[in-house]
Amino acid sequence: MAGLSLSIYAFPSLITSLALLLYSVVTLNVGRARMKYGVMPPAMTGDPSFERVLRVQQNTLEQMIMFLPALWLFSIYVSPYWGAGIGAVWVIGRILYAWGYYQEAKKRGPGFGISFLSVAVLILGSLIGPILSLMQS
Repeated sequence: MAGLSLSIYAFPSLITSLALLLYSVVTLNVGRARMKYGVMPPAMTGDPSFERVLRVQQNTLEQMIMFLPALWLFSIYVSPYWGAGIGAVWVIGRILYAWGYYQEAKKRGPGFGISFLSVAVLILGSLIGPILSLMQS
């Protein structure tokens, strides 16, 4: 790794930080919703509006388990710039997902679709990139 400049990973690092910030916000929203709707821990059910806020947080966590490794593998083996760009689309998709789901469950679809497709591209690249790298070795 001699001569490797970490600055090429500044953009994927920024996207990682934005994803973590997004997760922090949706987590804080769960706390606010608990107070607003009177759903105290350890309860996980109650007012449907609370349950939608909780589901946004849980689904975002579930998606991040795939997103973060895929973002970094794609960025390392394919392109940190393309990885960051696709990662930014994922973050925007998750924001749209949250915004829609907070309103009503059937409005979550577009945001889910955007984030799902972007993570699928990252996963595909995270598979193809290392395989091509191994074949060239």
